[in-house]
Amino acid sequence: MKRIVVFTGAGVSADSGISTFRDADGLWANYRIEDVCTPEALRRDRATVIEFYNMRRRESLTKKPNAGHLAIAAMEEWADVQVITQNVDNLHEQAGSKRVLHLHGELMKLRSESNPNLIYDINDGWEQSLDAKAEDGSLLRPYIVFFGESVPMFEPACQIVSEADILIVVGTSLAVYPAASLVYYVRDRQVPIYLVDPGNPDTAMIRNPLTHIKERGAVGLPQLIEQLKNEFA
Repeated sequence: MKRIVVFTGAGVSADSGISTFRDADGLWANYRIEDVCTPEALRRDRATVIEFYNMRRRESLTKKPNAGHLAIAAMEEWADVQVITQNVDNLHEQAGSKRVLHLHGELMKLRSESNPNLIYDINDGWEQSLDAKAEDGSLLRPYIVFFGESVPMFEPACQIVSEADILIVVGTSLAVYPAASLVYYVRDRQVPIYLVDPGNPDTAMIRNPLTHIKERGAVGLPQLIEQLKNEFA
């Protein structure tokens, strides 16, 4: 059974209507990253940061997995599949993917400000109250890796990529580090890499066999995965 690792970025969720911080007319349009997605912003204006992530959760609850998410989940019928995602939504899980590693956190979870290992699900609705506390007495914050913070799941992600027989990269510009460097952790130069993205991600340093499918994830993924199924299932 082929070990297929799928590395997904914002483009996959954008196909479900979730705005990204690059969108000119989405949720991020009225906010600067420095004001809502940094540790300094949380200390400086906690209310604005909490309100922003409440709005993101409310938005995410209206979205559904698209054909790209569903195609990835369907691969589990005939391959050993691991998803690594830069996205903080749970659309991969909603689509049925069983093994999903979130590099940048999870929108529907909170954590202690003092202890990053104290993590809580938001089980009722979308709203975090401003004064909600963890069991250690610390205020809760979004379970999100803010800009300027370390990425604790990066090393586990590197290990997963190193074990792949096939790497699929979809919906990412390969411009956000350290996540973008995952493509360099494949175990040898013979492992094929498939890139699904309508743009021109930075692939200059990739030395593995590379196939670039210039389609959005919701279009290109079902096509690619059907091809791989015919070849390997």
